[in-house]
Amino acid sequence: MHNHLAGQTSPYLLQHQFNPVDWYPWGPEALAKAKAENKPIFLSIGYAACHWCHVMERESFENDAIARLLNASFVSIKVDREERPDLDEIYMTAVQSMTGQGGWPLNVFLTPDGKPFYGGTYFPPDDRFGRPGFPALLAAIRDAWATRRDEIDGSAKDITARVRAASAAPAAGPGDLRVGPKQTTRAAADLKSRFDATWGGFGPAPKFPPHASLALLLREHARTGDPLTLAMVTTTLDRMAVGGMYDQIGGGFSRYSTDERWLVPHFEKMLYDQALLVPVYVDAWRVTGKPLYRRVVLETLDFVRRELTASDGGFYASLDADSEGEEGRFYVFTPAEVEAVLGAKDGAPFCATFGIKLPGNFEGKSIPNLLDGDDEAVVARLAPLRAKLLAARGKRVRPATDDKVLTAWNGLMITAFATAYDAFGREDDLRSARAAADFVLFQLAKDDRLLVSYRAGKAHLNAYLDDYAFLGRGLVDLYEAGFKRSDLDRAAAFARTLLDRFGDGQGGFHFTSDDHEQILARTRSTFDDAIPAGSAVAAELLLRLSLHFDDARFRKAGLATLTALRPFAERAPVGCASLLNASAYAETNEVVEIAIAGPAKAPETKSLLATARGRYIAARVLAWFDPASGPSDLPLLAGKKLVGGRPAAYVCRNYACDAPVDDPSGLAKALAAH
Repeated sequence: MHNHLAGQTSPYLLQHQFNPVDWYPWGPEALAKAKAENKPIFLSIGYAACHWCHVMERESFENDAIARLLNASFVSIKVDREERPDLDEIYMTAVQSMTGQGGWPLNVFLTPDGKPFYGGTYFPPDDRFGRPGFPALLAAIRDAWATRRDEIDGSAKDITARVRAASAAPAAGPGDLRVGPKQTTRAAADLKSRFDATWGGFGPAPKFPPHASLALLLREHARTGDPLTLAMVTTTLDRMAVGGMYDQIGGGFSRYSTDERWLVPHFEKMLYDQALLVPVYVDAWRVTGKPLYRRVVLETLDFVRRELTASDGGFYASLDADSEGEEGRFYVFTPAEVEAVLGAKDGAPFCATFGIKLPGNFEGKSIPNLLDGDDEAVVARLAPLRAKLLAARGKRVRPATDDKVLTAWNGLMITAFATAYDAFGREDDLRSARAAADFVLFQLAKDDRLLVSYRAGKAHLNAYLDDYAFLGRGLVDLYEAGFKRSDLDRAAAFARTLLDRFGDGQGGFHFTSDDHEQILARTRSTFDDAIPAGSAVAAELLLRLSLHFDDARFRKAGLATLTALRPFAERAPVGCASLLNASAYAETNEVVEIAIAGPAKAPETKSLLATARGRYIAARVLAWFDPASGPSDLPLLAGKKLVGGRPAAYVCRNYACDAPVDDPSGLAKALAAH
C-alpha cells in the first residue's frame, strides 16, 4: 500500500510513499482536507541526501503507532526543499524565529490556512538529546488544538507577522550609494578575525566550504595586494583539498566537515558544492599556478561527469550520505581492503600516502586523506592505483542518487564546467556545459519562462529567482567559453523575464514570480546560504549583459540592486559576499573588456584567447568573432578587425580601449596594466 506521494517525481517524496503515514504532497488537496476537517497540518521538509531525514523516517515515519497518531489528528504534508525552496524559506524562517536555529529535517505544525505555530528539526521517537519524544509532542499538540485553540491562533498570527516582516523590502540607505569596496573591505576584515590559520576556514567546526568568501578574498587581494587575504584563500583551499571532505579516490567534495581539519565529512555530495568550489579553485590556480588546484578541478568535474550526469546531459542533484544503512560506508577503507585490491607491494605505500591505517579515523575504518603531507608528484605516480581502487569501490552498494535535474543547480554547474574550460581548455568540459545547457533549454524552458525540476520525463513547477539568475549567468559563462551567440541571447531573454516578473520596483527581487501560487509570504533572496543569494547573481547577470550589449536597462537594473541591498551588506557584509563580488562589474576601474578578432582555428587566435583566460581578473568580459564571417552587432566587437592580416586583441577599460595587440606578450602586458 502507498500513500498520496505515489506518482510524484521527487526521489525524496517517493522515498516516503510506502510509509504508514498518510503523506500528501503540498497542494490544494491537502490544504482543502485540513480546512474541511479542521485539523492542524504537520509539514515535514527535507531532501533526498539528508542523513537525519532518513533517521527520522526510520524511527518515526515507518512506525505504525506514530503513524496512527499523525493520521488521526493531523494532515501530513511532505515537501522536497530542493523543489520548493519558497516553502522551505518561509517555514525555516518561522522555526528559526521560534527556536533560534534551523536545519533539516524541518518539521512544522501549521493551521489549516498555512500559518506556523510550532516547529523544530529532528524529533526523536522518545525523549533524548534534550528533545521531546515525537509521540509525546504529537499528543500535546493534538490536545492543545482541541482545548487551547485561541493560544495557537495567537501564536500563529505572531509568527506569521515575523515571517512577513523578514520578507519586507529593506529601508533605503541615504542617497543612492551602492555596495562596493567599502563593504568588501569590511567583509575581509571580518573574515580575518575568524580565520583559522592552522586549518583554514572561518570559525570552529562544523566547517562548510566558504566559496563566496574565498572569491571575495581573491578579489580583495587583487585590489589591494594584501598578502594575508591570499594566504587565507590558499590555506583554506589547500586544507580542504587534502582532507577527507574531498574524495581522494573519486574526486568531488562532501557537503561539509564535522571537524576543524576537514577530515571527517558529512558524506552527502551535493551538485551545488562541486559547482561553487570549482570556479574558486580555478581562480586560485590563475593567481598561484598551484598544480593541486588544477588537479582538484579536473577530478571534481570528472566525478560530476561520471556520477551526477544523465545520459542526455542534465546534472543530477546529489548523492546520499548513506549506503547499506550506514553513513560513509561507501567511501572508507581498511588497509586489508586496499591490499586486497592493490596487493601488498602497492597497497602498503598507498595506505601510507593516503592515511589508511588501523584503528582508522572513522568508526574503525579510514577516510582517505593527505593530511600528513601532499606531494603532487607522489599523488600523480599513484594515479593508476587510485583508478584501481575507484573501480573496486564502484562494486560496493552505492549511495542513492537523487536524479532530478534542477534548473538553478544546473546553471551553477554550467558555470563551473565553462569556467574550467576557459582556464584549462579541456574539450570534454565545454561539451559537458553545452550538453547540460541544451538539455535545460529543451526540457525546462518554455519560451522565456522556466520550470524548476525535471525527472522521469516530467518537468514541473514555475521557476524561482535562482533559476533565472543562475541559468542566465551560466549561459553568459558558456558564451564566453564557446562563443555561441544564442547563449548570450537566451541569457538576455531570461534576464528580461527576471526583471518583469520578479522585480519589486525598488531594485530588489522577490524569490517568486508575480504569477506564483498564493503562499504565506513572498520572500526575497538577499543573503548567501549554501548557494549564492539569487538577487546577487541577478545583479551580476544584469551588469555583465549590460557590458556585452551596451544595454542601459540592464545596467540601470543591476546598479539599482546594488543600491537596494546595501542595507543588508552594511549589516552583514560576509553574508552578502556574492553581492559584493557582483559589484566588481559596476566598478569601472575593475572591469576589463577583452575583444578578440581572428579565425577560430588560427593558432594566433588560440594563443590570444589562452592569454586572456590565463590571468585572474575579478570582472572580465570576453568576446570573440571571426571578421571573415561578417561584422558583429555586439557593441564590444563593433569595428574590431584583424591587424595586418593577423588576429588581434582589444583591451578596454574605463570607457576606453587600448591599441590592438597581435601577440600574446603584448596582450599580457596590456592585462598586467590592469
